[in-house]
Formats: sequence, C-alpha cells, structure tokens
Amino acid sequence: MTNLEQTSVLITGGNKGLGYEAARRLGEQGWTVFLGSRDEGRGRAAADKLAAAGVNVVMVPLDVTSDESVADAVRLVQEHTDRLDVLINNAGAPGKGVPPADATADEIHSVYDTNVYGPVRVTHAFLPLLQAAQNPRVVMVSSGVGSFAVVTDPDQPVSAFHELAYSSSKAALNMITVRYAQALPGIKFNLATPGEIATKKFAATDMNNHTGALTVTEGTDSILRLATLDADGPTGIFVDRLGPVAW
Repeated sequence: MTNLEQTSVLITGGNKGLGYEAARRLGEQGWTVFLGSRDEGRGRAAADKLAAAGVNVVMVPLDVTSDESVADAVRLVQEHTDRLDVLINNAGAPGKGVPPADATADEIHSVYDTNVYGPVRVTHAFLPLLQAAQNPRVVMVSSGVGSFAVVTDPDQPVSAFHELAYSSSKAALNMITVRYAQALPGIKFNLATPGEIATKKFAATDMNNHTGALTVTEGTDSILRLATLDADGPTGIFVDRLGPVAW
C-alpha cells in the first residue's frame, strides 16, 4: 500500500501536455501520482521519466471512454491505496472544429464521449476512494470556450470560431461540475481553464499545435491551485490563472 501520509492524485491524460506537467509539479511536492494514460506505451515512458526525477508515480492504463478500462483503473489504484485525495479530469478531445451547419450528431458524440461522459465515468467510479479521503478534491479541466460570457463577447477571438462540439462539451462539463459540487459538499468540485481570459492567451499544447502564448507550466497554474486547496477552500468555482472566470 502507498504511504497514506502522502497526498495522492489521479490524473487522466497524464502522459503529455497539461496532464504531464501537473503530474510533474505535484510529484515534486512529494505527492503520489497515479498517471492515467490511454496509450500504455506513452504512459510508461512518461511515468519512467517522472520516476527518474524522483516522483512516486504509478502508471494507470486508462481510456476514459471505456467503462471496462475505468473499472480496471480503480482496481489498480486500490492495490496501492485505500483513498484518493485528488482527481484531475484532464483528458480531452478537441474535435475537428466542424462549422455548425456541417456538424453531425456522430461528430459531437465522439467529443462528448471524452469531454463529458469521460469525467462522469471516472468521477463515478472513483467516488468511494475520494469519499475515503479527509479533504477530497476533483479538478475538471475546462476551457474558456465553455463560458457563455466568453463566446458571446465579440472582443474574444473564440466568439468568431463557429463550432459546436468542443465548446458545448465544455459548457456541459461546467454545469455537471456545479451540480456535483452542490450535491456532494464533502468533496470540492471545481473547474480550471489553462488560459487567461482577460489577456486572451491560452497554453501551448498538442491540442492547439503549440500555438498558445502561455507555457504548459503557466497553463497548469489554475489546475494546481484547485488541486492544492485546503479544507476550507471553495467548491463549484471556475478559474483561470488570473482569477475567477464568468460562466
């Protein structure tokens, strides 16, 4: 069993980008990191790199679109610990940016399966382990394009990016997170976007072909803030690295 004095975190999509950087930063703080990765080869390579840097890391094969994979992940984590302090639902799918007139239900469904149903699958499966922790926290990685205030602001570049799948999936994730927070006050459920809404900047990741003006480390600042909340911290909030984000 993992030393229960160590804070534990499971990160979906932890083999690269924001997930990997969050794993690295929390691991450097002495946390036990369960690194979820759909691709086992990439996951093991990422875990090996973290382990070589001194991080206590366990690679967890985890496809958030598969009930069976999520169930297997729970069993694997339970082999190491009887509680989970933090869950970071980071795995995401960008979709193809299909214009609304050309969007089909199938295209939208594929994005929702990762961005909406995925966090629900994982959260539901890990609830018993989270509820066994003293100060459990769930961080949902959202996006500024999931904010009605942002996409209806003509000064925001995303207001002119007309697509259905990604933005609506993140708006759905925002509502789901608020409802979790209301119904389960013993667990902190919060949302982070890796961008800066006020400055119109976003983090450079594979999802945007590394075109963002923020580093991946800066992009994880909001995630780390919510993952490290103390017992009297807030729940049901949406933040970027500069502060609160309007819904």
